[in-house]
Amino acid sequence: MDVEELRQAAADRALQFVQDGMTLGLGTGRTATYFVQSLGKRVAQGLSVIGIPTSERTATLARSLKIPLATFAEHPQIDLTIDGADEVERGSLNLIKGLGGALLREKIVAAASKRLVIVVDQEKLVDHLGDHTAVPVEVTQFGWQSTAAKLAKMGAEPVLRHAHEDHPFITDGGNYTLDCKFPRITDAKKLESDIISIVGVVDCGLFIGRAAAVIVAATDGIHVMNAP
Repeated sequence: MDVEELRQAAADRALQFVQDGMTLGLGTGRTATYFVQSLGKRVAQGLSVIGIPTSERTATLARSLKIPLATFAEHPQIDLTIDGADEVERGSLNLIKGLGGALLREKIVAAASKRLVIVVDQEKLVDHLGDHTAVPVEVTQFGWQSTAAKLAKMGAEPVLRHAHEDHPFITDGGNYTLDCKFPRITDAKKLESDIISIVGVVDCGLFIGRAAAVIVAATDGIHVMNAP
């Protein structure tokens, strides 16, 4: 199979976790899009689910596929969330997420979910978080320079994300994103705690101890890794 066929096969494998009547968290990004498209086909065939999207992009896609959507006011707990990730640490299944710009909503949805299942390509697997990817940090627009300076004191190299050359990227929550490259991350849980303790930080893209399983699209097929 080529890369696109592998991604589709991984998305279809994620559908095996879905049961009729579930409330589903719908992730954001390329891999999550494959899943939502596959889910839409199942809904058209009679599967009854309710989705809570992690971004406006995902919400628009789900509506186009006639997947019923709801809010936390109606469904404060989610049975299952299917999402992607930018890095997955082998063994721990700790994650870096947020390169797609939806980390805050993704973390809220993940925290409200009974199970979080991640779907990734094999190149997203790393031995240590941060090996290839900066840690996205969502920050308030007001005072973002001060927040960046505090992150720099922690050893980060914060870079303000831009949508265009002269226009910062703005999240669905109306915030900025600082992509922070750290030296080797040896204690991801502590780093997550330290980052979110900074005034001006809304949240960060470290998802520690949240994934129940990771579905990997590899060149030799689809593999499922379960959390320790």
